[in-house]
Amino acid sequence: MAKPKIGIFGMTGCAGEQIVILNCEDQLMDILKVLDIRSFHTAMSENDEECDLDIAFVEGAVVQSKEEELLKEIRKRSRLLIALGTCAVWGGVAAMKNEVSREKLKDQIYGPAGEIFKSIPAQPLRSFVKVDFSLSGCPMEKEQFLQAVASLVHGDIPVLPKYAVCTECKMNENTCLLLEKGELCLGPITVAGCRAHCLSYGIPCSGCRGPVEEANIASEVEILKEKGFTLGDINNQLRTFAAPAEAIQTYFAKR
Repeated sequence: MAKPKIGIFGMTGCAGEQIVILNCEDQLMDILKVLDIRSFHTAMSENDEECDLDIAFVEGAVVQSKEEELLKEIRKRSRLLIALGTCAVWGGVAAMKNEVSREKLKDQIYGPAGEIFKSIPAQPLRSFVKVDFSLSGCPMEKEQFLQAVASLVHGDIPVLPKYAVCTECKMNENTCLLLEKGELCLGPITVAGCRAHCLSYGIPCSGCRGPVEEANIASEVEILKEKGFTLGDINNQLRTFAAPAEAIQTYFAKR
């Protein structure tokens, strides 16, 4: 049986997901046994940019016109397109200030030199093409990527948690940083899959994986307001990683 032809691509981001893949040291040889990687610019000097692909893994947010064109070309030649990481799935940090014009941002950051950048409002991949499966995280979890590859190779769509990080936190028997310590924690509305790493070290959840399905933003906001946080504080944290998320957009559109 022929191995699936794979491409691994990056838009605008930190390349964290590609680094996670390369950090699968113990599993890389097993991955190469079952996947035919045709394009991976971070790791390969010779890449096939024309062949049809069974699966395209794409990380990063789209923030340039040329990236939109590249993404659409990748979509045309791929049977499945998988979004890797929070930037690709939700827009990430790059999308947190989309209400400010790109021209103003470029001028403030780069001055006249910014004129060379053909920037557009940062958006997740799904704003431009059909995404068949999403694997969130900043960066994504190595174990989830490996599980996803195993499922895809067997012709199955990977199964991911649909519950909140709070559940993982309780399974780890951590002290609740939101209710017991009054810290700005987004664990109740953030999708699980990270095993509550940050919370296990006493660091509140910043929502880097994006909102869980049917996230009750209003309830979370009310709890945080009771703990003394302003709507501005809450807004800034919620929008840091997943500003384009429908649940977040819908809630703050009413404010």
